[in-house]
Amino acid sequence: MEVTASMVKDLREQTGAGMMDCKKALSETNGNMEEAVNWLREKGIAKSAKKESRIAAEGLANIYVNGNKAVIVEVNSETDFVSKNEEFTSMIDTIGNALLNSDVKEIEEAKKINTSEGTIEELIVNKTAKIGEKLSLRRFEIVNKSDDEYFGTYIHMGGKIAALTVVKGSNENVAKDVAMQAAAMKPLYVFPSDVPGDVLDNERNVLKEQAMNEGKPSDIAEKMVEGRIKKFYKEICLAEQAFIKDGDLSVEKYVANNGGEIVKMIRYEVGEGMEKRCDNFAEEVMNQVKGN
Repeated sequence: MEVTASMVKDLREQTGAGMMDCKKALSETNGNMEEAVNWLREKGIAKSAKKESRIAAEGLANIYVNGNKAVIVEVNSETDFVSKNEEFTSMIDTIGNALLNSDVKEIEEAKKINTSEGTIEELIVNKTAKIGEKLSLRRFEIVNKSDDEYFGTYIHMGGKIAALTVVKGSNENVAKDVAMQAAAMKPLYVFPSDVPGDVLDNERNVLKEQAMNEGKPSDIAEKMVEGRIKKFYKEICLAEQAFIKDGDLSVEKYVANNGGEIVKMIRYEVGEGMEKRCDNFAEEVMNQVKGN
């Protein structure tokens, strides 16, 4: 498979490795991006433990709470300019409150919910026509808690990141601290037990190859893997992360010291994992000139 400049660029952005190293990794793995990332990590060239998703569509994320029920929602627009438009923010509030008063689980169900301006689907269509950009309800999750649990909510960068947590026992301030941690430190899971087996197996394989490439014998490499897996958990699991307000404590220990335990965490970052719209104004102008 031909290795293109674009592929090399994408791999550099994901790993921070040099151009020639990225080109060689892609050549060695026949252009497979995921295998190329692992190849670089095995050689000790790329140290990132996880790939960073490209931030894509613009929009806002928000959280709505009523008693023991909360909903976290992301609505997308094409440009950041529109995401600050009052029409757009008002639409998100309408959608969020409508979802909060429902028990739907899927997007298609959500679109049929009635609001003061028609169904959610009709509302989005009408606002799309009025604002002049494609708007869409991307995702949401409704969360219910018990009376002895607390919601923690945190909105960062005006709605670019939203984190919703549930803590059993303790208090609302502790739950909010956990939500702030989630927003800031981007955990992928709450507990090590939540990490899927295939993700863990892949990490173990990469870490073992790293150790063996450092010249360690197989049995020593195996022991090193276990130590590095613990570090891996501290990077990607909320409970294991160092608490941002006191680095001597894990988040789980901080919550426990305050008489509670972490139950749930949801973190939305607007546009994560989606292809970003990329307009090249100069190229557009040149194409128009050529067409005249």
